[in-house]
Amino acid sequence: MNVYQKLNAARDEFHQAKLKKSGHNKFANYYYFELGDFVIPALEIFKSHGLTSVISFGKEEAKMTIVNTDKPEETIVITSPMSSAALKGCHEVQNLGAVQTYLRRYLWVAALEIVEHDALDATTGSDKKTIKPTSGAIVDKSRENIIADVAIAVQDRFNADDLIGAYEEYLGITDQEEKVALWALLPSNVRSALKKHGESLKG
Repeated sequence: MNVYQKLNAARDEFHQAKLKKSGHNKFANYYYFELGDFVIPALEIFKSHGLTSVISFGKEEAKMTIVNTDKPEETIVITSPMSSAALKGCHEVQNLGAVQTYLRRYLWVAALEIVEHDALDATTGSDKKTIKPTSGAIVDKSRENIIADVAIAVQDRFNADDLIGAYEEYLGITDQEEKVALWALLPSNVRSALKKHGESLKG
């Protein structure tokens, strides 16, 4: 099979795998795939179909190259424009790491044709949404997906034992109302770890 046929076969197997979505977005009440939920199974599926993937980052774009290991000259390239981050109190390398974390997930989502249907349905409706259980934070509808993405990044880094990275992602939300909303999306163990880390920095 050529590289396109192999990728289609890999996608088909991936979507039949019925992987568990361990992430829970309490903000819009839907479940989603965390990076750790699908990367290892995806790599195993790629390997079984004779595919390998290489992710690289340039000044203007991030790129995933999918290679037919039987015929390495056959490749599929998926790209995304590079972005930027301005995490509070972080230097340039840390901001770069935050950007790469987001883009790595998005490239895999594109490669595997992962569509979070529940997320799309759950975030339709009014322009404002009250976050519970909190003191009643109100955020603009246009910011909901951004806050949800930050919550995903925080949990991904925490699950990868990167507490510093998780804290940096959390600091990327600076608006107080949005920070309350973000806090509501995080499980109690993550909130506790972030709180302790923040207190240690102040100390």
